[in-house]
Amino acid sequence: MRSSGTVRVNGQCLFYVVQGNGRPVILLHGNGGSNYDLEPTAAVLEANGYLVYSIDSRGQGMNTPVKEYHYTDMAEDVYQFIRAQGLIRPAVFGWSDGGNVALQMEVLHPGTCGMIITSGSNIFPEGVGFGVIDSFKAHAPNIPPLMQMMIDEPTMTFQQMEQIKCPALICAGESDLILESHTRQIAQSIPNGQVLIIRDADHSSHIMYNSRMGQIVVEYLHRMKY
Repeated sequence: MRSSGTVRVNGQCLFYVVQGNGRPVILLHGNGGSNYDLEPTAAVLEANGYLVYSIDSRGQGMNTPVKEYHYTDMAEDVYQFIRAQGLIRPAVFGWSDGGNVALQMEVLHPGTCGMIITSGSNIFPEGVGFGVIDSFKAHAPNIPPLMQMMIDEPTMTFQQMEQIKCPALICAGESDLILESHTRQIAQSIPNGQVLIIRDADHSSHIMYNSRMGQIVVEYLHRMKY
């Protein structure tokens, strides 16, 4: 059964969709997206006996736009959402910016996540390859706020990744925008981290209109006995 709602956290009203029954899994979409982008992933999780919360990040999806964006603010939003829902150490999957937010939340609030799965995420702007950040800067002086966030942030470090204690599966497509070396170093820095480079995939092909990422998440959750 699928339903939707809103919750006020950290000064923001966040739209979310909830479906299924079982252990909780939170889904976080990418920059400028919405819960709709992760519907195929949510459907696979629901079919495999999980309770899925798909959140629209602040200022995106069904939420009212804001003037500026910061990963730390979005991480605090998700942390307060988890507390408001009474969830205990849920699994969190984040794609692209959503993965940045998941990692940032666990850095700011250690022990919040039962486990983390990311795909195509970075912990500082230099982790994005192929001149993407330089192409964003070319829009100056009229850089949209969400794009400006990706130019300036996140500002995490590999040393902070070493402090993440929960299991983590750090993924990227083999043709991802995120440098493979960056993906691998994030995973290697997390004590219980694993890396998965997804063959025949780019930044979004295994997620948008595709159940492949959902299957990867479910396989990892089963392997971790979650």
